[in-house]
Amino acid sequence: MAVKTGVNLQRIVRGIARRWLNLRNNHRLRRLAGEVLRHTPAPSAAPVVFFNASTRLEGLSLNAAFSLLSAWSLRLSGAPVVHFVCSRGLSRCVLGTDREQPHNPPPCSACLAQSRAMYAGGDVRWFAYHRDERLAAMLMGLDVLSLSALVYDGLPLGELCLPSLRWILRCHHLADDENTRFLYREYVLSARCVAQEFLRLLDEVQPQAAVVFNGMFYPEAVARYVAMQRGLRVITHEVGLHPFTAYFTPGEATAYPIDIPTEFDLDERQSRQLDEYLSQRFQGNFSMAGVRFWPQMQPLSAQFWQRASGFKQIVPIFTNVVFDTSQGHANQVFPHMFAWLDMLLQIIRAHPETFFVIRAHPDECRPGKESRESVAQWAERHQVRLLPNVLYVDADEYFSSYELIQHAHFVMVYNSTIGLEASIMGRPVLCGGKARFTQLPTVFFPATPEAYLQQAEEFLSASQIETPPEFQRNARRFLYYQIFRTSLPFNDLLEEDPFWRGYVHLKPIGWQSLLPQNSPALGVIVNGILKGEPFLL
Repeated sequence: MAVKTGVNLQRIVRGIARRWLNLRNNHRLRRLAGEVLRHTPAPSAAPVVFFNASTRLEGLSLNAAFSLLSAWSLRLSGAPVVHFVCSRGLSRCVLGTDREQPHNPPPCSACLAQSRAMYAGGDVRWFAYHRDERLAAMLMGLDVLSLSALVYDGLPLGELCLPSLRWILRCHHLADDENTRFLYREYVLSARCVAQEFLRLLDEVQPQAAVVFNGMFYPEAVARYVAMQRGLRVITHEVGLHPFTAYFTPGEATAYPIDIPTEFDLDERQSRQLDEYLSQRFQGNFSMAGVRFWPQMQPLSAQFWQRASGFKQIVPIFTNVVFDTSQGHANQVFPHMFAWLDMLLQIIRAHPETFFVIRAHPDECRPGKESRESVAQWAERHQVRLLPNVLYVDADEYFSSYELIQHAHFVMVYNSTIGLEASIMGRPVLCGGKARFTQLPTVFFPATPEAYLQQAEEFLSASQIETPPEFQRNARRFLYYQIFRTSLPFNDLLEEDPFWRGYVHLKPIGWQSLLPQNSPALGVIVNGILKGEPFLL
């Protein structure tokens, strides 16, 4: 009883501390918003519309902070900003969805309170939900497949909502049950409302550009779609690879398009800078979006090497998390990651001389974001652990993937970043899904499943695999650009929320810190939005 009382007391104290810190952060937001309002010059350009409804409920997330600080900097530069903000405008929003009880409404009151703190003093256009009864009648009785193909008034609403549904349900293959159909219908109806309200706003303010969070979650995806149909320039943003960094692009932020000049090569200083970063990453010392994936990294054990010694060669297989691989741009060779894994299972059974090590992504079992259609389930269903030439490494097993790569005959990945790192390490990499780094020749990336199978068979039969030298060079060039050119640092403006991973607080800064000339990141973003310059440091 004493232990239980102590735990409850800790939770109470923690909750009080979290609320107090959030109140302090919101006080900083309102104070800084007032300073921005007082120092905003007369408008000298058409407005920029900002829309970000999918990165937070309570508190200030990284992407919400990137959006807000960029908007303030634009205003101080003389460009008016209009915030398109949800005011109970979505029947079911993505972050507010209760996976267990999808009929439960989202926590709108807490979200609205946070929105009022964030957008104090700004030009805010609130939008409320209105239900299209004609569309609602059409949706009744449709199964999941029919909902995914739905086009209404020229808008591919089913396709635009599908990534959000897969993301929140943490699975690629959606169950055709009433809970899933209900959620899909409500997302589609909400998307229709966003489209109408956003088009009305565009007609009213005639903006020069729109800035939205990543463009994949359905509210921002619909806004981006209708804006681009109008010929409006749309910028999307996501978290960068370094802590407290953002990535902005006129393309799809989740696909990470980077235009690297063909003549660019790393000089001695840049090579040293990249090597220092890699030395930390290879030890597991890195985080992304406030999450550190490797609390510890264990070397490969003597037991591992004893087992591996009975095989001709080692081939690691690195999977990804389903809410990343479910994005359409990833699945250009295989229909989804599990189709790729099914092919690999055939290869594994045909090559008993090879030791295959299947490594589940460490984010697959992150608390609160656990995959519901996981590689672990796939492995269990196919009894992969019983295969004599397979070692299955679960998501919560922390051993050095990089040591494994060093001893690999070649490496197989779907589309995770470790494929790029393996290429940098000089290992041949056979990639199954379109990745950020496949926009340059960095890995072997066959165009069809048949070509993939043929390439895998050739590699397994070869005593030595010749890798084009440009793979390693391009991999280093790409990673350097991704980390040190496209990742825009906000660490001078933001600090970690001590309780919520991925959430942040404002540092005690003044409005001068938001001027483009005083912040490298904001300078790049303002010039990128207003002048069309590259979003590069």
